[in-house]
Amino acid sequence: MTTVDILYRYATAPTDAVIFALASIREVYGVRRFRFDRTARTLRVEYDATRLNAATVTRLVRQTGLEVVEVLPLAPAAPPAPEPAKAS
Repeated sequence: MTTVDILYRYATAPTDAVIFALASIREVYGVRRFRFDRTARTLRVEYDATRLNAATVTRLVRQTGLEVVEVLPLAPAAPPAPEPAKAS
């Protein structure tokens, strides 16, 4: 098993119907868990990459009615490389 997380930003707070629909995707073989961060408006889904791929998980999440705005990177972006010093 290869566990992978994917992080989504959503636009509006999920309704009760969306929450129940999200709970039902946990029954899909390979979806392990999901966590909301209501302050950051993000949903993190943990899944088994040997069973599912990111496109399938994204499709499942969107089918629940959650208004996904973007998929966010989990690792912070690398800082830009410093420019080489110019010789005078």
